Amino acid sequence: MSAAAYHPHDHQGCINTALQQAATLCAEQGVRLTPIRKRVLELVWQNHKPMGAYDLLPALAADGFNSAPPTVYRALDFLLDLGLVHRLASLNAFIGCSHPGHEHESCFLICKHCGKAHEMNVEPWFTALTDAAKAQGFQVEHQLTEVVGICPLCSAEPDRESRDES
Repeated sequence: MSAAAYHPHDHQGCINTALQQAATLCAEQGVRLTPIRKRVLELVWQNHKPMGAYDLLPALAADGFNSAPPTVYRALDFLLDLGLVHRLASLNAFIGCSHPGHEHESCFLICKHCGKAHEMNVEPWFTALTDAAKAQGFQVEHQLTEVVGICPLCSAEPDRESRDES
């Protein structure tokens, strides 16, 4: 994976693409992208760091939305069901899906220093894992792998090693 996936950039392009994809999927499925669902999706895409439901509450309250946890979880469940976001179990957090609306297995590289996560395609690995599971009589329904480490930008910081040793 390249360091480009972790470089800072204007997230507005990511947000605009996610909102456009959400509107298209909602229209195709005959469901509504309500204002709170839309705002939750925007907040999840505001950076490439997974966001917990409780992380979203202050921004929703500031925007005048009902910021009760059940409201946020309903919006996140809706976005999950449409494949617009992924839930990262190890972090109990959510991150935008880079190719929503397509049933797919996901692998996330999660930087333990900056907190950013990058979704990558590792289809051959998932195929091998599914085949191995089938050989054991296990039927795989869904795979989401989380790999924790240090991204290229954080590992390239000149003083990273001295801070990690302390």
